Amino acid sequence: MTLDTSRRGFLKSAAAAAAVLYVGARPDGVLAAASAPAQLNPFVRIDADGTVTAIVKHFETGQGPATGLTTLIAEELGVPMEGIRYEFAPSDPSRYANLAFGQMQGTGGSTAMANSFLQYRKAGAAAREMLIRAAAEAWGADPAELTLADSIIKGAGQEAPLAEFVAAAAQMEAPAEPRLKDPGDFRLIGNPQVKRKDSRPKTNGTAMYAMDLHLPDQMVAVIIRSPRMGGLANGFDDAGATAVKGYIRAAVLPNQAGVAVYAEDTWAAFQARDAITVDWDVSNAESRSSDQIREELLAAVNAEPQYNVNGADHAATAAQIEGAAKVVEQTFYFPLLAHAPMEPLTCTIEADADGGITLHDGCQFPTGPHMAMAQIFQLPMEKVRISTMFAGGSFGRRATPTADYQVEAALAFALTDRSRPVKLVWSREDDITGGYYRPAVAHRVRVGLDADGSITGWDHRVAAQSIMKGTAFEAFSVHDGVDHSSVEGVADSPYRIPGQFTGLSDAAKATSVLWWRSVGHTHTAYVMETMLDAAARAAGRDPVDFRLALLEGGGTDQQRLAGVLKLAADKGGWGRAPEGRSQGIAVHKSFGSYVAQVVEISGNAGDGVKIEKVTCAVDCGLAVNPDVVKAQMEGGIGYGLGHAMRNEITLTAGAVDQSNFPDYEPLRIGDIGAIEVHIVPSAEMPAGVGEPGTPPSAPALANAIAVNGPRVTELPMTRNGVRFA
Repeated sequence: MTLDTSRRGFLKSAAAAAAVLYVGARPDGVLAAASAPAQLNPFVRIDADGTVTAIVKHFETGQGPATGLTTLIAEELGVPMEGIRYEFAPSDPSRYANLAFGQMQGTGGSTAMANSFLQYRKAGAAAREMLIRAAAEAWGADPAELTLADSIIKGAGQEAPLAEFVAAAAQMEAPAEPRLKDPGDFRLIGNPQVKRKDSRPKTNGTAMYAMDLHLPDQMVAVIIRSPRMGGLANGFDDAGATAVKGYIRAAVLPNQAGVAVYAEDTWAAFQARDAITVDWDVSNAESRSSDQIREELLAAVNAEPQYNVNGADHAATAAQIEGAAKVVEQTFYFPLLAHAPMEPLTCTIEADADGGITLHDGCQFPTGPHMAMAQIFQLPMEKVRISTMFAGGSFGRRATPTADYQVEAALAFALTDRSRPVKLVWSREDDITGGYYRPAVAHRVRVGLDADGSITGWDHRVAAQSIMKGTAFEAFSVHDGVDHSSVEGVADSPYRIPGQFTGLSDAAKATSVLWWRSVGHTHTAYVMETMLDAAARAAGRDPVDFRLALLEGGGTDQQRLAGVLKLAADKGGWGRAPEGRSQGIAVHKSFGSYVAQVVEISGNAGDGVKIEKVTCAVDCGLAVNPDVVKAQMEGGIGYGLGHAMRNEITLTAGAVDQSNFPDYEPLRIGDIGAIEVHIVPSAEMPAGVGEPGTPPSAPALANAIAVNGPRVTELPMTRNGVRFA
């Protein structure tokens, strides 16, 4: 070997060692590849040693994108699940925007899989084609002769690990339209044996949640917030806190929304906070009770609605109902609800050496806090970085239009000399009283039935505080004054109901409100499905047959809704409940998925109801990971039932009465005897599963209770005459 050859060999080896193949899309959406991430928005990275990394653009709060998106890459690329790792994408809406939200990066609306399905499959397929082309060139073979499976490229009498061709592939153009696998060849997508990628670190404690983060020399900040919503801090007295070991100081936030208390650790911060008194200006703060808010909503829903949502002839509907053989009429009320994620809110901010800052957060909507950080610190967007960590639940709470808790952290950090990281910590009490809730809602429905028991008219009115008006999402959801998140599931119900009118009235602002798991469907599904049950029984019809008649002759929505309804009824033994048990059923479409549930109970409302079994049928299109789909249905059912059974946020003189799990009790494992989930086989595009399991659960329970007991029209059920065993 000559010196020159050795030198060339060294340079070749060095180049290979440094080569990395990135495949993703350019900002204009065109599929692209590069050897550096700055040239595109990568979804997959393959290092020189063959390590494959899926770059996950959605945060992981238990709903499964860390597994689902890596599965798409692994399937199309040809690597086993054990051969692929994942990392969360940086905050950059120009690269990682949610395709459902425009130029905004975020996770919500059960969109993670639905909007990433083709992006990630195409990236994996393109990487496969490029590696095969590189191998074909090296071997002088036809690419059509080669295959890539289990990270090995084979064909033309040769085989080698894909790592040998990363450097050459990184110099190639990405195919404009890579050939995707035929679904019949899937080995990972739809395979129920594929395990979650995040189960092991979450169970052995190595997964890093935002609450786990402990940076060197960090301070902990907690906030004293107004006991009445909307109060402002004029000043404080911290004389009692100075004796607390670890207490550093306190300061009024620049927006007067609270007082930041700084300490060396969380315990000291909480102790110091308890010893500080604050002078509050509550002249413009909320002063009503939840009973007053309830009365205002019920008055609104019994008056002429402010908006005609679906443009129906209200007078004609009223006439059809007045002329009906029977009229079924109910008024419903739903209270404020907290999200109550298991991990309370927290995030950490530190200064970077280049003058920028980094936010460490289980960040659901990175774009909002990213812009807020840039504005507060007067920095260009590229000097603000977000390190996305695991989130211990959210249900929507970690994504507010105001980036509320990240802004709190930024304001607290800005009040320091920025030499030490600041970790903002919310307690459970902070979270329950924190002021962002599913809004209280009232419904009033009148249904007319003819002599044959068929619906002649449906007058449905809703009164609620809008969650979208006045926010950056107003243009997204509000049209002609109607916040469609208040009436989704009613105005767009797939049922073919004659003479349906939907009216909406905006309620006066009661508190800061927010989407909650399943958004408007959490109350609209309850009303639609319990009213249909009541109408069916008034007509002397079986509730399943009654619903199926309203789905006959329809299009895809009606057929898929009928499909899950029949499947749930079949698997749940509808009409064949054991002696002493009652059954209720409900079905609902939300976020592109169709879910039906049969709830079987024993006992009765007066003596104690026991939920013995929930049978769920879901049609979510192609189930990328059936185990994740099943888990999401189970979680959604538990979340919906637990809150309907016993949860509410009440106010006394503008202050929240509840504070922790003893008075805002989550579902307990013994509350449900068993859950069965049946997934409809489908080749349709995947839809969301994070939220659609929640809406049908409470009405199915209510319908089961109504078989031998009251029709529950106000929640929570425990406040309205229902005991649970």
